Amino acid sequence: MDTVTPLTASLLRVRGHLFHRRRGRLHAKQHPRPQRRLTRTAGLHCAPEPDGGGAEVSAPPASAAVEEQAPQERPEDFMLLAANRSDFNEIIMVIDSPAARYLVLDHNRNIHSILPKTTVWTNSYWDEFVSLPAIVPRGPVALLGLGAGTATHLMLKFWPWLQLIGWEIDPMIIELSRDYFGMSDLEKATESGGSLSVHIGDALSPSATVEGGFAGIVVDLFCDGKVIPQLQEAETWLQIAKKLMPDGRIMVNCGGGDTEESLSSSWVQNPTVKALCSAFPGQLCWKRLSEKESVNYVALTGPLPDLDEWSASVPSELSTKVKQWVPCDLA
Repeated sequence: MDTVTPLTASLLRVRGHLFHRRRGRLHAKQHPRPQRRLTRTAGLHCAPEPDGGGAEVSAPPASAAVEEQAPQERPEDFMLLAANRSDFNEIIMVIDSPAARYLVLDHNRNIHSILPKTTVWTNSYWDEFVSLPAIVPRGPVALLGLGAGTATHLMLKFWPWLQLIGWEIDPMIIELSRDYFGMSDLEKATESGGSLSVHIGDALSPSATVEGGFAGIVVDLFCDGKVIPQLQEAETWLQIAKKLMPDGRIMVNCGGGDTEESLSSSWVQNPTVKALCSAFPGQLCWKRLSEKESVNYVALTGPLPDLDEWSASVPSELSTKVKQWVPCDLA
């Protein structure tokens, strides 16, 4: 019999943004500071080991209080498939649910990757990366911060000829991703010749490049639920840009705003976006995802693309979303 321990589902966060269940879908909610807990109890089942024994994990403490819960909302069960630690992450969990599988890291229990089961799309910033190949030259695309391969699944689904090259610093994450997130399949060539090449190491290392440069670079580098500090420095972005081929572009998950007030302000209070603007004055576009997605800021280097052409060249689910990009002009 499986061991059952309680889990507060609201402790699952995507890059620092609170995810909670409403009507069977995951939605992101920006939390003000100090952090406000929105909890509801769910059952966490530990998958049994092959010998019949229960998985040995340190379960998060049960939450007795339910501070906010939708009326008549039923708790949802989550299955803990794997729990481990590494030199880079003190907590690594693979959590399964009927709707999706999650890679959860660090004490804040941030979701670093999602593998949806009932749809292709994540309803979060990973979906934005699918639009990048339509506006860059033909060539290899780098993924700096591979995680369990959420962006890779999406990009190869719609652009099966892509040569994706991903960097992930934690070998344990790659091992679990091959076991639980289908990364091994991504490393095999598609019928159109596309595939993922995995590199374990520092994504910001000078060696993280290819001859001739990348057509595009996707940057999704976080630690403890925050964008890594190096990405808040203009010089870091200038070094990354040197790895592009002519007319190549960088697309970035910049995380959320510094404060609750910044979400309603007319310009972005986001240190990563400000560093990008400093590095690429007049050559940066940005957008903020909606609350139904993840309230993250995403950025794109280079001039604003022709939005009508871009809209016509991406999957229909993204055709309206790409028209929300605007030039970034921070005073």
